[in-house]
Parts: sequence; structure tokens; C-alpha cells
Amino acid sequence: MKVMIAMSGGVDSSVAAALLVEQGHEVVGVTMRLWGGESDTGCCSVSDVDDARRVAQQLGIDHLVFNFTDDFNEHVVNPYVQAHTQGITPNPCIECNRHVKFARLSERATLLGFDAVATGHHARATPSLVSGFELERGADRAKDQSYVVHMIDQAELARTMFPVGAMTKPEVRAHAARLGLRTATKPDSQDVCFITSTGGRSTFLGTRIPFRSATVVDTSGATVGEVPAVEMVTLGQRRGLGLTGGAPKRFVVDIDIEHAVVTVGDEADLLTQGHLVRNMTWVHSPAHAAAFATVLVQCSAHGTPQPATLAIESDGASVNVQWNQPQRRIAAGQSMVLYDPTDRFVLGGGICA
Repeated sequence: MKVMIAMSGGVDSSVAAALLVEQGHEVVGVTMRLWGGESDTGCCSVSDVDDARRVAQQLGIDHLVFNFTDDFNEHVVNPYVQAHTQGITPNPCIECNRHVKFARLSERATLLGFDAVATGHHARATPSLVSGFELERGADRAKDQSYVVHMIDQAELARTMFPVGAMTKPEVRAHAARLGLRTATKPDSQDVCFITSTGGRSTFLGTRIPFRSATVVDTSGATVGEVPAVEMVTLGQRRGLGLTGGAPKRFVVDIDIEHAVVTVGDEADLLTQGHLVRNMTWVHSPAHAAAFATVLVQCSAHGTPQPATLAIESDGASVNVQWNQPQRRIAAGQSMVLYDPTDRFVLGGGICA
């Protein structure tokens, strides 16, 4: 089989490529140039491209570099900036996977005549008892990445390979070490590639949008502080709110971006019985998910799934998630991913309203 493997320059994609070669596939490594600006974190640095190229050389496979910077700016960076002007907290890594690392790469693979696309994500595409394929959690629960690839549909699952999905991270590193790959001990990428560790989010956004100061009030409406940039505040935030020390813990419970007012309250004020989730995608169908009396819902990449029931809108584009027990509210713009009751298979996911 002719397989295009996305190589980020990390150990997971390096071993994924090696496994494909060992299985006898015709493999070509591809590194995507996504962010054209300054980068000292994430997976877009010059050194990452060089690491991917060197690993490809070690494996004896061709290595290509695709420039997807325009797509990345259009679908990831610009929406990220715009979201902050609306008081929304986006997840750029998920949007990158949605629009670039899968959709755009799959499109290029088809154009070049590849049979399949592979990545180093810790997830699994497995045959389904229902029809087609399931999107299953990776074997290493601590490194599972099914949350960030939840948007893959049946057409993409049918031609996507996750070679390291059945391995633990120590097994991946051990395999890389046995092969002498230069990425064997390379640390995992943890941060958003276009946000530098030195400048941070405030520097990145501050050069692109005007910041407005905001008044911080408590739930009674009394002024208790001030923040220099309402665009930088997110639901549940505790620090950087200009509050006096020694007071009980207070959290951001509301952000009025239009009037530049931030409301703080107790942790109990963050609790809710349910959430509206929009822009849903489904691994199978809304009807398949609706058949489960209870599902598990995960609200961050490594969050603990919580049981809930679903009320799915007729068009399947929106879902009301009703928690079995009250949970903390999730910031608008964050992804909520639904799993089956066994906590193995992704049912679908969307964006919290």
C-alpha cells in the first residue's frame, strides 16, 4: 500500500513511519509547514522539519515538505485571534487537525495517488460492529489523543492509519531507541506552535488586536478589581484579576465582552447541569449516539470523562448535554467530545456554545 505519513519531527510520527516501513508499505514522509512566524514551541520549528528529514533518511524513505501556511492562517490563526475579540476561548490544535492535518493533507494525498494517510497520533481506527470504522482511544490512556482527532468522519477513517495507537509511549520510545532514531528521547510537544514561550499569548494577541481594560465585579455587582485586557480573560480563571489578597477563592463566572465587565464568584457559581454543544461531527450518526441511555463526555485533552445524557437536535448539528451530576461550566469555544459508555469509542464532538 502507498502511504503518506505526516512527520512532525517527534518520536511518535518517527516510529509510525518506521512501523509502516517494517510492514512493507511504500512510505513517503511529509512535514507540513504551517506557521511562518516566530516559533520556539509546538511542532513547527525549523529544527522539527530537520528532525523529520533526518529520520526519513535513516528509514530510507522520501521526505517532502508541504507549505500549508495560507490554510493554517485562514482556518487556525485568524479564527483564534477573532475568537478572543468575542470572549471565546478556542482550541487551535483541534482546528488545525480538522482543517489542515487531516482534511488538507488527505486532499493532497488523493491528488498524488496515495492509498492511505498515517499520523503519529495515539488513537485507533478499528473495524466497527455497526458499519465502517470506529475511532477508538489509544492503548496508552495517559497519551490518548482521540479527543483532538474526534472530527474524523467515516470517509477519512477508512483511509487513515494510526500505527502507534496500539502502543504505550514507553514502547514507542523503546522502538525508536532500537532503531537509533534521533527523536527517541525528544520531549513531547505541548504548546500551541504559534505562541512563543517568551512572548506568550498576550504578546501574540496584543500585536494583532487592541486590548481593552475591564472592570471586575462580584455577583452582587460591586467592583472588586480590574483587568488590563478583557480579551485575555477566560471562564474559570482565578489569577490576574486584580483582586485583593486574603479573600476567598474567586473565579471568573461571566465575561461581558461588549461592556468590558468580568464577573467573579465562588466555585459553586461555575457549576451547571448542562451545556449546549454546536457544530457537531459524528463518527457514525446522531441516531447511533442517541441509542445510548448514558454517554461519557470529555471536555479537555486529558480531562476525566463524566456521565451525561444527550438531547440531540433534529438536524444533528447541536446537542444539549445534561450531566448526571452538576459540572463546572466549559468556556465557549472549547471542544466537548462524546464517548460510548465503555469509554473506548468516540461517538462525536462539537464546540461548546
